[in-house]
Amino acid sequence: MTDTTTNTGANTGSSTAKNSTTGGQAPRAGGPTGMELLDFHREPEDAVFDDARVGYVLVALWHRGRLLMVRVRERDCWELPGGKIDPGETPRQAAARELREESGQEVAPERLRFAGFARTVVGPERRMMYGALFTAETDAPAPFTPCEEIAAVHWREGSEPLEGGAVRTADEYLAALCRP
Repeated sequence: MTDTTTNTGANTGSSTAKNSTTGGQAPRAGGPTGMELLDFHREPEDAVFDDARVGYVLVALWHRGRLLMVRVRERDCWELPGGKIDPGETPRQAAARELREESGQEVAPERLRFAGFARTVVGPERRMMYGALFTAETDAPAPFTPCEEIAAVHWREGSEPLEGGAVRTADEYLAALCRP
């Protein structure tokens, strides 16, 4: 896949990046849950943006060329593991926590590789937010126990169809950017 990422000129520390708003921009990918991926930015992990906050994380975890996907009960959709960043938590810490909570997979925060930021809009109000994308590989997947939020996990090979829900295409697009 061609890397069609965008560099927005984000800065670290207390300064912020200059980004345009959605302005009718066509999404790079969408999906069944109403989230649209506008851009992917390869900026430093501590980048701060003017137009929206970094509010969630995603993890592309690989095992022998297969990508871990989770089926979220509430949305009946296959997605990358991830979720909101808790107060006082870094995106890296949130990524390790969400991966463990949603799939049972243990990856130490320092073993996660930061890939960049997804700039997305969600819902009918088209609320913009950035998501920090991390990736890692595992040699020994842990067993999965269904929980209140996640009904199933699957180690997906390529674009194989998944039963029990649609696949979030924005997550497929992002995973392809960090395939080992």
